[in-house]
Amino acid sequence: MADDIGEIAAWMVQVPLWQRYRLTTEIITNQFQTAISERALLYVIEVEGQTVVSGFAWYLAQGAFGRSAYLKQIGVHPDSTGLGIGRQLLAHVEEACKQFSDQLFLLVSDFNKDAQKFYERQDYQHCGTIPAYVLPDVAELIYHKRLLD
Repeated sequence: MADDIGEIAAWMVQVPLWQRYRLTTEIITNQFQTAISERALLYVIEVEGQTVVSGFAWYLAQGAFGRSAYLKQIGVHPDSTGLGIGRQLLAHVEEACKQFSDQLFLLVSDFNKDAQKFYERQDYQHCGTIPAYVLPDVAELIYHKRLLD
């Protein structure tokens, strides 16, 4: 993953979602380097035949309320959308999180309707809203899925 940071940062800054959050390559690089130094759980997917990382997931074992797993960030390269990369990333995270949590939480921006639909198709439930959490004009929607019964 450490070798992929520059590449991931380069395509993330081209995505409108990340632009809205004013992320720069420097900010992204620093965030991922900190995550690696703190032994965060990071996962990347590379599609055969493509020269760049196709997607990544960054998740925390006890990141939600100090008790449950939390998906901090997930991203798919713009050229890899529609290939099922997001589903593969999420399935990996869910399976890995079952080792230490029976639930997975994540946040979705209120304006990101495609992501909301994606998570709902994967059986996530919208369970709350945090107004102006990251940006003053954006509410973050809390989504939740029970991984183990």
